[in-house]
Amino acid sequence: MLGATVVFALQDGISRHLAGAYNTYMVVMIRYWFFAAFVIFLALRSTGGFRAAAQTNQRGLQILRGVLLAGEICVAVYGFTILGLIESQAVFIGYPLIVAALSGPILGEQVGWRRWAAIGVGCIGVLIILQPGMGVFNPWAIIPLISAFMFALYGLLTRYAARQDSTATSFFWTGIVGSIMMTAIGIWFWEPMAQKDWGWMALLCVSGVAGHWLLMKCYEMAEASAVQPFAYFHLFWTAILGITVFGEDLRTAVIIGTGLIISAGLFTLWRESLKR
Repeated sequence: MLGATVVFALQDGISRHLAGAYNTYMVVMIRYWFFAAFVIFLALRSTGGFRAAAQTNQRGLQILRGVLLAGEICVAVYGFTILGLIESQAVFIGYPLIVAALSGPILGEQVGWRRWAAIGVGCIGVLIILQPGMGVFNPWAIIPLISAFMFALYGLLTRYAARQDSTATSFFWTGIVGSIMMTAIGIWFWEPMAQKDWGWMALLCVSGVAGHWLLMKCYEMAEASAVQPFAYFHLFWTAILGITVFGEDLRTAVIIGTGLIISAGLFTLWRESLKR
């Protein structure tokens, strides 16, 4: 999990660099081409091959998942170019709290008052980061909040799909649907890329595959609730990149708000592990 957070932070930094110079849709499209090639490779190597990986009775749900994740990546990468890595990630890490809030209506899970209290604390943390009503609120700060909501919804639909489909099937549909969607959109925004940036693009594609592979291996060997707290290290590595490479500032409000969000998230994970 720690290795995955390092890779995902590197991916965020490269995405910010490329999306700052080229159209976001084109960058995400090329990334998805590599992702689709990876899931097809895995499918062909698995038992039953391509047909088994694509077999599902929840085709509409799987398509919706793929569209949601592709859209979320576009929103997140665009947010990096507008707000920077640190502030975008500081708000985005609140997505586990959104998952907890929506798990009742979508999955039928019971959410007790303690988890609702933690969600409220996390919302306060987000408000501290965004600072509405203080004369410095940037409306663009809503972007990572939208990204977090989309990713939370994607995660909940993935849990719902897992009741019938295997992880391999969901992973396959995620890559294929996202690639088709981004090609249909991104091809209209194609622009020439400098030779040096093709190297960064190749690294972005490889890091995307490496991050997903590390995450898959992690979940094969440990329960998600046991390793999920380590996912918050993603923000730590992203902050280092933002400060050292992109010259971003770490505001006091971001530190305080992030502390509240992480504390609330860890408490929510702890309550979930107790219920299990």
